[in-house]
Amino acid sequence: MSTTVTPPPKKLNRLGLEVLSYKGAKTTLCAGCGHNAISERVIECFYELGVQPWNVAKFSGIGCSSKSPAYFLGLSHGFNAVHGRMPSIATGAMLANRTVLGIGVAGDGDTASIGMGQFMHLLRRNLPFVYIIEDNGVYGLTKGQFSATADLGSKLKTGVLNDLPPFDCCALALQCGATFVARSFSGDKRQLQAILKAAIVHNGLSIIDVISPCTTFNDHEGSTKSYSYIKEHDEVLNEVDFVPYYDDISVDIPEGAVQEITMHDGSKLRIKKLGREYDPTNKFDALKALDEAGKKGEVLTGVFYIDTQKPNFMEMLHMEDAPLATLPESKTRPPKEVLDQVMEELR
Repeated sequence: MSTTVTPPPKKLNRLGLEVLSYKGAKTTLCAGCGHNAISERVIECFYELGVQPWNVAKFSGIGCSSKSPAYFLGLSHGFNAVHGRMPSIATGAMLANRTVLGIGVAGDGDTASIGMGQFMHLLRRNLPFVYIIEDNGVYGLTKGQFSATADLGSKLKTGVLNDLPPFDCCALALQCGATFVARSFSGDKRQLQAILKAAIVHNGLSIIDVISPCTTFNDHEGSTKSYSYIKEHDEVLNEVDFVPYYDDISVDIPEGAVQEITMHDGSKLRIKKLGREYDPTNKFDALKALDEAGKKGEVLTGVFYIDTQKPNFMEMLHMEDAPLATLPESKTRPPKEVLDQVMEELR
């Protein structure tokens, strides 16, 4: 007598979707690349938060990091821009349709070298956007030269030492206007998940600098962005827990000083202080902590700064709620009499 085996029920999120709906193509990056771990965290976070994948727009530039969006959220929209120009493309898209959730993935070259000018203007505008920097300190597609985030004294596989000081993308983000600034490590699943979830629901510009070791060109002895170096020198600034607005928020909190921040959608970001007096809403404290860690050779990770009160770019422009892309011509094109008046004034 044969028996019928009933398959276990499929695990669905609050939208009734499987995790498969949040995955992308199979990765073509090197085995062990930190970028792949980041893609996995993005998939998990969007799935667990129950974000509609077709209401997400992904953006990238050029480089190993810019291949990452192909590996997550295959049902979403996407645009692969030219090197360093992702911020302006993303800004235009977000202005055209403010109802779309935007996420960009860039590298340290895309951000701190050819894209530095665009990055700075993105910061000052506080565009509601998640900007992930996959930071490995080298140019992986052009055989591993130092990038602008490579630490002073770091060594290439060829033995060459870096004699230039680095840009700290988090310090730049703090100084120039981002309202959510954090750093994590691609190998720290729990911390990166909590930071990503908070960034996704933040109604402003979220900058997340993720140390993502390059297993081919920058994972050797002497590198300050290798797996072993980060594990030995990672100084965790705070422990982060994220509680979505639709979950019961009465969860257990470990003993110790805990600061709770209410996000724009009602979710809770809970930050536990670890052995120091630190206020994540104080920009000066954040810059001081980064400076002190740098002098000690530590890689500081955690949520450095968050501001839920500053107006974002859409609010500063007093844009209406309806996406610009859906407005009728009567609202987007000046009437003939106005154009005639302009022409007359130019005579």
